[in-house]
Amino acid sequence: MTTMDPLEVATEQRQQPDAPARLIVAMALAMLGAYVAILTPVVVTLSIRVAEIAGDSKTTALSTVLSVGALLAMIGNPLFGALSDRTTSRFGRRRPWLLGGIVAGGVGLLIVATGGGIAALTAGWALAQLGVNATLSTITALLPDQIPPQQRGRVSGILGLMTSIAILLGTALAAVLSGHTFWMFMVPTLIGIATIVLLVAILKDRPANPGAFGRYTFRDFLRTFYVNPRKHLDFAWNILSRFLVWMGIASVSTYQTYLLIDRFGYTTGNVATAVLIGTVLTTAGMLLGSTVGGWLSDRTGRRRPFVLAAGVVVALALVGIAFSHSFALFLAAVTLFGLGEGLYLAVDLALATDVLPDPDDAAKDMGVMNIANALPQSLVPILAAPILAIGAGPGNNYTALFLIGAVVAVAGSLLVHFVRGAR
Repeated sequence: MTTMDPLEVATEQRQQPDAPARLIVAMALAMLGAYVAILTPVVVTLSIRVAEIAGDSKTTALSTVLSVGALLAMIGNPLFGALSDRTTSRFGRRRPWLLGGIVAGGVGLLIVATGGGIAALTAGWALAQLGVNATLSTITALLPDQIPPQQRGRVSGILGLMTSIAILLGTALAAVLSGHTFWMFMVPTLIGIATIVLLVAILKDRPANPGAFGRYTFRDFLRTFYVNPRKHLDFAWNILSRFLVWMGIASVSTYQTYLLIDRFGYTTGNVATAVLIGTVLTTAGMLLGSTVGGWLSDRTGRRRPFVLAAGVVVALALVGIAFSHSFALFLAAVTLFGLGEGLYLAVDLALATDVLPDPDDAAKDMGVMNIANALPQSLVPILAAPILAIGAGPGNNYTALFLIGAVVAVAGSLLVHFVRGAR
């Protein structure tokens, strides 16, 4: 048996026909719609709903609700990915989870919008997180499923950009629908359902091979969250690299509002406008970074140098945020931050697909990979508390927080050097 040279394999892969534009557009819209449905509550509407129910206990109640949701999101992503890989339905292995997930998520959001107590709201949010994350993990799996290697950098950049666009769109919808809590939840939900239906209608899906997987047991469920790092070293290095870079990124998304209040004198009444301005500039930077980075990555066939460059740009932006003592400098820094994040999103997902342990088990493995960017959202608030308390001004040392974030982001990008299975 003749072994093909890696260069010949790469050349053969590049000979695959390009994915149709309508599929790429449908995937992007589906990602946007799913994120609008789940991120609008995270950014704006869930806190409003909790305040309506909990009153003075709103902060504690919101923390409880978000914690439960974050835990289930981390569990749901690889779990539903593994189930999707095994689905032998005549409708395909991805389409049932795309549609079923967003419908279940919609039911959960309906409960959140109409429930009369924190218990009901928590249950609804748990269902919403499970459902929408089933959909999101399936959309992510379509990248190795449906997109050939020569397009993955560009498509990865497009899909990555949908997160920030969803936040902008969701924030705008919440502002327009202010005072109508029910529709603040339901309009984003309906957008999510409509975009997923469009993708399901366009997607050419195939069922899993009935003989490819054994019976799914509880042990298999536990194994869903584990990939042997010795057997799949590249995949393990990429997870660790991604986790550290996202720790740096999460420091901004979690604490920029408090930075604006404590350092620049904004109040809870007007800080949303400042955050919106910063988000617009961050998104503009991401658009440039993801577009140029994805194109250059596909053009050169290289991933690792762009991940390294992205980590350095993110770190420089975090240093700028750490030492910004005017709103103008802050805006310049978050624009640079968006550029670095966009560049990172353009190539990291494509790199991940290059080192998957098993293409037939792609959704499960991509779900495990997604834990690396979901877990920092929960860990950063826990780790930040003692960092913010450093020095004479307890709770206000944002300089230390963002400098540590910069160091962590650079460390994460350097680790991509050990991912030997990608260029």
